Amino acid sequence: MGRISAWQIIILVIFVLLIFGSAKLPEIASSIGKSLKVFKKEVTELRDGVDDTSTPDEPGPSTTGGHADTPRNSSSTTDANPDGPPRT
Repeated sequence: MGRISAWQIIILVIFVLLIFGSAKLPEIASSIGKSLKVFKKEVTELRDGVDDTSTPDEPGPSTTGGHADTPRNSSSTTDANPDGPPRT
């Protein structure tokens, strides 16, 4: 009962031909093929993306807010007057 026999496949094909007609079948098959191709591509990209981000040994993005080799000062250089003494 779990297996599909050849007669059931033949009846299914005849039923599909009667519903959609022979002119629509190539178009339907083409759109299903394109959909499966896009689906496989997306699944592959998703798996590659998950594999790349799932390794905890790799360093993540910097949380310092700047370059890693740039020291961060608490004083701002925008308050200083470049032409003379600092403002008071």
